[in-house]
Amino acid sequence: MITRLDNRSILKISGNDAQIFLQSQFSNDINKIVDKEIQLNAYCQHQGKVIALLWVFKKNNFFYISLPNDIKDIVIAKLNTFKMMSDVMIEEFSSQINQYGLIDENFEDSYKIKNNLSLITTRKSIAANNDYRLWEKACIDNNLPEISIENSEKFIPQALNLDINEIGVSFTKGCYPGQEIVARMHYLGESKRRLFQFISEFEASIGDSINAKDSKSLKSSGVVIRVANIDENYHLMATFEINYINDLIYLNNDTNKPITIVNA
Repeated sequence: MITRLDNRSILKISGNDAQIFLQSQFSNDINKIVDKEIQLNAYCQHQGKVIALLWVFKKNNFFYISLPNDIKDIVIAKLNTFKMMSDVMIEEFSSQINQYGLIDENFEDSYKIKNNLSLITTRKSIAANNDYRLWEKACIDNNLPEISIENSEKFIPQALNLDINEIGVSFTKGCYPGQEIVARMHYLGESKRRLFQFISEFEASIGDSINAKDSKSLKSSGVVIRVANIDENYHLMATFEINYINDLIYLNNDTNKPITIVNA
């Protein structure tokens, strides 16, 4: 299946210092980007909270970043703040390049994201099934997190499972904004929250809370970060307190809206 991703922007990063610059800004090891593959990166603020999740890849010796539209301006502004006198150019190519998400499709110029998901960027139009819900459901099924403006600067990378197999965080690459806090959590503690999938009969939106009956957290037990409404059910991806995965769980703290965890 092919879905046009009009909800995503694309940035081109070029210049003699582009690789060094990105290495100093993002959570993953830019030097290890593999040809024809997307590298997932967190862009963190100084407290280690994730501002945005970025799909980074190389094409024709340039770096490209695919990211949600609603967080694009924040990321561009932050990158421009830190580039200072570096030989780096940041250009938005969203109006010139189309992005398509592929599920179980093989394209010669595609870039693997995760498992059966990949991305293709092109100046041409491709025939697509633009039911975005199916793409969103595939991302949830593949445990691929996303950060939109509603959830920006709320989670450390570990709460998004980015540390597992270092899929989105390298603990050997060196410094980047928030690196000390992210590393301290990795080496000295354990995240109390992880990503889980849920299913709900009740309408849900990104940013909604998920609450465990017995949780004493001052904050909600969990927060929804992805939603796909299919066949009268809402498929959710959310951060959630590990200690309460076997508890009674409700949407938006409403005991009349019980939901079910599906991948505990």
